Amino acid sequence: MMAAADEEGVIEDAAEDLAPPNGCLNEMLNVGQEDEDGEGQVEEFLAPKAEYNEEEEERKFYRRKRLGVIKNVLAASVGAMIVYSVYLGLLQMQLILHYDLTYREVKYSNLGLDDIDRKMLMGINVTPIIGILYTPVLIRFLGTKWTMFLTSGIYALFVSTNYWERYYTLVPSAVGIGVAIVPFWASLGNYITRMAQQYYEYVSYKDEEVQERKKLPKGACHSYIIVFQSIFNIIFNLSFVFAQFPMVLVLNDYLQKLNHTLCNVNKCGAEIKGVIPGFNTTVLENLPRSMLLIEVESVLMAFAFIAMLIFLLLCGAAYSPTEEIDLRSIGWGNIFQLPFKHLRDYRLRLLFPFFIYSGFEMLFAVTGFSLSYGVCVLGLKKLWLLIVVYGISSSVFSSLSLSLLRFPRWVCLVIGAGVHVILLVALFTLSFQPRHPEYQGPLLVIIVLWGLGSALNKTGISTVLGLLYAEEKERLDFVYTIYHWFQAIAIFVVYLWSQMPMRAKLSILLAMLLLACYCYWVMERRLARKVPFRLPRIPRPRHKVKGYRYLEDDNSDESDMEGSKDDDEEDEGEEDIVEEMGAEGREDGGPNDGALGGNYARARRRGAEGQ
Repeated sequence: MMAAADEEGVIEDAAEDLAPPNGCLNEMLNVGQEDEDGEGQVEEFLAPKAEYNEEEEERKFYRRKRLGVIKNVLAASVGAMIVYSVYLGLLQMQLILHYDLTYREVKYSNLGLDDIDRKMLMGINVTPIIGILYTPVLIRFLGTKWTMFLTSGIYALFVSTNYWERYYTLVPSAVGIGVAIVPFWASLGNYITRMAQQYYEYVSYKDEEVQERKKLPKGACHSYIIVFQSIFNIIFNLSFVFAQFPMVLVLNDYLQKLNHTLCNVNKCGAEIKGVIPGFNTTVLENLPRSMLLIEVESVLMAFAFIAMLIFLLLCGAAYSPTEEIDLRSIGWGNIFQLPFKHLRDYRLRLLFPFFIYSGFEMLFAVTGFSLSYGVCVLGLKKLWLLIVVYGISSSVFSSLSLSLLRFPRWVCLVIGAGVHVILLVALFTLSFQPRHPEYQGPLLVIIVLWGLGSALNKTGISTVLGLLYAEEKERLDFVYTIYHWFQAIAIFVVYLWSQMPMRAKLSILLAMLLLACYCYWVMERRLARKVPFRLPRIPRPRHKVKGYRYLEDDNSDESDMEGSKDDDEEDEGEEDIVEEMGAEGREDGGPNDGALGGNYARARRRGAEGQ
């Protein structure tokens, strides 16, 4: 019995030992089945999803792009507003403090602050005259966004030098401000117009012109230019309001009353010569504490850094990397010459009186009228009120430029010029007696109306420039450089005429305004008659390194010598022809002669040679 039990146990053990092969076979069969399941899962993963809508995803992508453009416009507008608020507020407070004789003698007896202020103002007003020589090179070397960022840093540097008021800090920083004025404003104008072009590209991303990066259709982005320029000016003009915060919150408590500051003033308005003849040299009742001034400058410095961060972090690029390479690769000598060559365009030549007048009228409102009429009658304590009302008026009435969506582009400029003509004629006859606060109402009405004309003028000029060159995205930096360079000339003229009689200043303003209106009428008449305008040829980009980016238009295997011969022969043949071309060919959909459009004829020729 025991033997039989042992044999049964051995048989069971043997059966258990023989069981694994069947189990392994089953496992191998399961592995094959798992592989099939895995392949099915991969195929299911790679198969197009029924719920995925490519067109819907593309629409969402470009909607995010459009929101990004709006964010860029708002960020650039707020950044510019903060920069100019800080600059104007600090400069105003600084000049008032330095004007006071007691402040100069007690704090800086042997320093000569009055002489430093004269040289500082000279640096700010004279240096921008040479801005046309370096502004296009700077914008194309750094890029539009980085030019705005770095020039705003120069404004921050100007604020920082006021911690230690010495000749070797204030004067060089003022010269730096003068150097930065034209690049800062030219890059801003370029940026806002370029954002309008980008917005159109993101709205019409399915159009053939946008997909192939061809020249934009004529008038395609005009409505976006009008809206974006209006938004920029509405926000920027608030800088005149915020610039008065240091005056209202700090300095006004230390100023003398009008009976003291105007005790030697006998007349105001049109009859005076200079700014305010007889104005008292002691305008401070008590000297502000040094620590208080340091605190104010620290707050202004913080806002200057905030503006720099806004430009750096919130503003996107105006051009794509390949477009910036193309803009930069036409040669630095050509970039230097092209602003002067663009003056061949009769549209810019006929607009330059309006460019100069726009500089005249803004400075006249802030310095001429506010001081010779406002402060002379109401006292220095009311200076902030006049400038705040001017800023609010300019900001609110800048929205009227949206009417260009319905009306012709000349409406804003003509209405603004008409308002200013009436006010200039009225100011010729207005002479007030000093120390009469009852004239505050009429003076505020005049400054509100001047803000109306100023808003229509500034917004109208920027919009007209954008509309005229809406399709020429490779020329925007040159065009806005010319615009703000003429404004810099106006700043210099206003600096020179400070001691002239008021009626002479008003005469210059009126004559320049009438000349600007006549020249603008001539320009519109020529455009209506389709008189050809002359645009300089922008050379084709010449890239030292050729790669996959340029395989469509260039043969990357071609030697530099072969390419240069072909380029030179073609450039020589085209240069005179394209420069003499009129506007008719461009308006009818002619070929794009710019650097960004590409040279399709040469690409076809090289393709034929390759075959």
